[in-house]
Amino acid sequence: MKVLANDGISKSGILALEKGGFEVITTKVAQEQVANYINENNVSVILVRSATKVRKDIIDACPGIKIIGRGGVGMDNIDVDYAKSKGIHVINTPASSSESVAELVFAHLLSGVRFLHDSNRNMPLEGDTKFNDLKKAYGNGTELRGKTLGIVGIGRIGQATAKMALGLGMKVIAADSFIPSVDVKVEFFDGQSVTTTIVPQSLESLFQEADFITLHVPAQNGYIVTEKEFATMKDGVGIVNCARGGVINEVDLVKALDSGKVAFAGLDVFENEPTPATQLLMHPNISLTPHIGAATGEAQDRIGTELASQIISLLS
Repeated sequence: MKVLANDGISKSGILALEKGGFEVITTKVAQEQVANYINENNVSVILVRSATKVRKDIIDACPGIKIIGRGGVGMDNIDVDYAKSKGIHVINTPASSSESVAELVFAHLLSGVRFLHDSNRNMPLEGDTKFNDLKKAYGNGTELRGKTLGIVGIGRIGQATAKMALGLGMKVIAADSFIPSVDVKVEFFDGQSVTTTIVPQSLESLFQEADFITLHVPAQNGYIVTEKEFATMKDGVGIVNCARGGVINEVDLVKALDSGKVAFAGLDVFENEPTPATQLLMHPNISLTPHIGAATGEAQDRIGTELASQIISLLS
């Protein structure tokens, strides 16, 4: 059987699938040609990440599809319920990229509190002529230790983020409508560990208490953070979104940054991907990455082998 990995798959995933008797195709097919390609090449499994969408039209047009796989957590680019109603297996890899995303959250947080996103723009331009001016401009950073991190959504990625925050000596609070409490285990290199229990609180109280806020929620029908929510936050708060575009009102975010209400933002995802708004890309107080939360070699290896394992189990 043939597997189309339209958004790519790790070498380890390819090898595992081939060992299981599958032919893996890594040709990148344009969205509008996906259905034709699947039918013409007798593809039984389509694997995607965030770029390719598998909607009702493709599902209806491709009766030979047996599995739709998402390399990652969120499946908002797949019509999951409709696919299942047609007898198609829908799989994903919810645990494989949690640490990678959590590390990117802290890359943005550390960049923001020490102005790395802006100093890395200006040092190449003015480091040799205005060194002391830049030193003064970037010399009043903030430590994360001892500060309160508010995690909106304490699922797998939220928990991985909490572990890193606890390791840095931060206070962690969370808001989550679906999880009443969670035990977070911080493991050390020598086998020792420390476990603490996080009991989620209201979103409103989290916004009021947190020094920094990070969002770990699926795609929403509306915004979670707008001008109204920004107004309730501490002055100088930092906010990071490595979850999904559209959970923060970006126009309101820019206003909050310009007013100083928000000290900095870290954005890995945007409302208009792959063409984020220019005012975001040019803003000196936003740390930017192009939707790379799960894009580490280690995570992609885990994703590839986990997808392969599930496919082999379902179809062998």
